[in-house]
Amino acid sequence: MFVQMKKITITEGHADKIIERFGGKGIVEEQEGFIDATVMVKKVRRGDEEVVIMIRWESEEYWKKWEKSDAHIAGHKANRGKPKPEFIIRTEGELYEVKTVKNRVQ
Repeated sequence: MFVQMKKITITEGHADKIIERFGGKGIVEEQEGFIDATVMVKKVRRGDEEVVIMIRWESEEYWKKWEKSDAHIAGHKANRGKPKPEFIIRTEGELYEVKTVKNRVQ
């Protein structure tokens, strides 16, 4: 299994915009090898917010296919040259190879 993690730091009160973008229906879930996407919000009382998106793939090869796909590239081209929304402070991304998974024993 292969995991792509994105952490987006945003100004207070704007987490819903990121949740909507990554939590709504899209084309990624139609891609071969896609397992699921989880959107999480860091618990904070006030101040900057953090949204973490975890996208799981069956393998790194499937993720690479998605990254190189016409649909993925077209989505990025559509936003090229547009200014980043003012509420986004920072975006970080990491890639992980899953080595082991534990499940609840029934």
